[in-house]
Amino acid sequence: MNSLLQVRVTGILIEDERILLVKQSVSAERGWSLPGGRVEQGETLEEAMIREIQEETGLIIEVTKLLYLCDKPDSSQSLLHITFLLERLAGELRLPSNEYDLNPIGDVAMIPIRDLTAYGFSEKFMTIVLNGFPEAGSYQGLKSQIGL
Repeated sequence: MNSLLQVRVTGILIEDERILLVKQSVSAERGWSLPGGRVEQGETLEEAMIREIQEETGLIIEVTKLLYLCDKPDSSQSLLHITFLLERLAGELRLPSNEYDLNPIGDVAMIPIRDLTAYGFSEKFMTIVLNGFPEAGSYQGLKSQIGL
């Protein structure tokens, strides 16, 4: 029997009013996403976040704050989606090898926060980022509540 719920972590790294994104097919409307991925068996949430960011972007980070817990029950397998605020410790942006990825990453970039809608993100999500993540550390219900 498959697990009833998968856990996915995503990270938000902001530097100089820019946000870290990866170019990866999310939906027909959006080809860019926040970096992150599924938590593997035996990993803590923090370990998964650190691993995913390093694999996808080449950066070494630390988790500084829990931003939001959200549900995505309409996925092929229900997801618990956890978003963290990150800080860069070391590393330079680079493309991943994509050797094990069924949905490869085509680019990695720091883009201006005010350009998020041009990258397919909702106005709601851009506003949340610009306003410093109101209600950070809280359960938000459906992922759409934070505009993702």
